[in-house]
This record gives sequence, C-alpha cells and structure tokens, in this order.
Amino acid sequence: MKYIYGPVKSRRIGYSLGLSLVPYKLCNYDCIYCQLGHTTKKTTQRKEYIKIKDILTELKSFVRTPDFKNMHIDYITLSGTGEPLLNSKISLLIKQIKEITPIPIALITNAYFLSRKDIRGEILDVDLIIPSLDAIDKDTYVAIDKPEGDGLATDSQSYKPEGDGLATDSQSYKPEGSGSVESIIDGLVNLRREFKGKIYLEVMVIKGINDKIDNFKKLNDLLVKIKPDKIHLNTPKRCASQVGVLAPDKNTLRKIKNILGANCEVV
Repeated sequence: MKYIYGPVKSRRIGYSLGLSLVPYKLCNYDCIYCQLGHTTKKTTQRKEYIKIKDILTELKSFVRTPDFKNMHIDYITLSGTGEPLLNSKISLLIKQIKEITPIPIALITNAYFLSRKDIRGEILDVDLIIPSLDAIDKDTYVAIDKPEGDGLATDSQSYKPEGDGLATDSQSYKPEGSGSVESIIDGLVNLRREFKGKIYLEVMVIKGINDKIDNFKKLNDLLVKIKPDKIHLNTPKRCASQVGVLAPDKNTLRKIKNILGANCEVV
C-alpha cells in the first residue's frame, strides 16, 4: 500500500492504522529529535500534496479485504511522514473516512497551524487530537523544532490572538506572528474551547535543552487553560536527526511527571 501503513502498536493510542497525507519529510518543522531524519522540504504552504481521492480509494479497497475484518484497530491515524495539516483537503478526508468506517480517527500534529481558526474548524470531527508542545519560549522552540520562518510571522500581517491571549510569564507577551510559540499556545487554548473530542498533549523532553524543572512549572500554569485530557511525556528513543539528542534521566522525568499531575504519563 502506498498511503496506508500498519496497523502498528502505539505507546499512546493502541493499535493504529496510519494514513500519510503528505510526501515523505514534507513539514514546516525540522525537529532535532525526528526519527525520520532531516526535513527535505520545509514549507508552510498548504495544498493537496497527496490527492484525497487516492488515499480514499486505497482505504476503501483495504477495508474490503479479509485481513482488515480480522484486525483490531483502535484508531485510524492521520500522521505519516510529515505534517498532515499541510494537506489542504484534510477536512474532506475526515468526512469521507467517517462514511467508510466507524473506527475513531486520531490526528497527530505539531500544532503549528492550530493558531488559525479556519484550520481548527477543518479537524473538529476527529475523535482524538495529539498536538505537540515542546517549548513555551521562542529560543527553546526554535532550537528544538526549527520552524519555517524561525518562529516568526508566516505572512505580512502581525498575529492577533483570539480571546484573551496568554502569557508565558508574569507579563503579557507581544506575539510575533502566526507560527510563533505564543500563537501556538493560543491555538491550543482555542482548540480546547471548540473541540469536543479528546486532546492528548505531547511534550518531547530532551536532556539539556528543555528538561529544566522551572520550565515545566511554567508549562503547568498554561495547562490550566489548554486543559488536555492527557499529557504524554515523550523522549528521544531512536536515531534522531541531530547527533547528541538524548533523553533525560528517569529521576528528572519522575519530577516532571509529578509537577504536571495525575493525567501525565511517560510514554
């Protein structure tokens, strides 16, 4: 199969049947921990990189096979080898999947595009969203995720937060642009207000970069508004795209987990 992979056993969501919505390593980030290696095409341009009709044709054929009928699948997962929200027709795909199978749909996203209300509206019919938040300050965000535009505006207009906005410290922040870490945090807050399904927030914890205890105390303050159903602490486990990207020790992870509370787990 070209666009479908699995099902694979996921530490986070059980048995997952994955769908690839964009070509290999097409992303708006170049995360230093990515097990797939460096991003080969970094962009924020959304379009129908892979035709939705082609994905659906493959899925329809697959669900008619005897193998499918004997499989246990917890979620059909929109993820793949790049950022799925770069596919501008994702809402059509979600709608059509719902007509093909009752299996719940999960979306794994780096959360970059969640600052946009129109894009949040495209994904409200999935059952589970797993967004990433690896940093709450610009320097750490740029160091880990290496976003297109270095965390600044992605267009000529300044970012204007919806609602009340947020601050990552005791002072009000001044958002730098759509795609900034502040806009991503605002997007997560607004997603919780609009989305009726489950949100599992994923945080990649990297030794010496974002594993300071004070960092997670500040994150815990933000979680009051983000309100995820679960927090998943992830660590680099396989070959990362950058040498020297390591997991913190177990004691550090235990302290972080205790700070973030009962709905936090190390995956």
